[in-house]
Amino acid sequence: MEGFGGLIGLVTADAAGGEARLAVAAGPEHLNGAGTVHGGFLATLADSVMGAAVRSLPGEDDVPATSQLTLAYLRPGRIGSLVVTAKVRKRGAHLLVCEAEIDQGEETLVHAVATFALLHG
Repeated sequence: MEGFGGLIGLVTADAAGGEARLAVAAGPEHLNGAGTVHGGFLATLADSVMGAAVRSLPGEDDVPATSQLTLAYLRPGRIGSLVVTAKVRKRGAHLLVCEAEIDQGEETLVHAVATFALLHG
């Protein structure tokens, strides 16, 4: 992945039909001062994978832009594998709602909901 995603170690999510999944390894470079996975990194993961889910919808010429992102941090993350899943939940004429979860092992670290504005290209 290029740009910001490449800088923080993201790869392209697998996405189709309004759903997306990404497995990524959290390393020492992703930790905050407390020694847990940085919340900003987790937010970026959720936003990126939800964006991939939105862009995977068939026949869409609109460009999605995140207009609102809400995260519930449920548990701290640690170094190791993270799995991010996202699914488009609702679509309106100009807005779309998507949900995501970030799991580590059997535990959910983050639940996220985002609203995307559909910008006409």
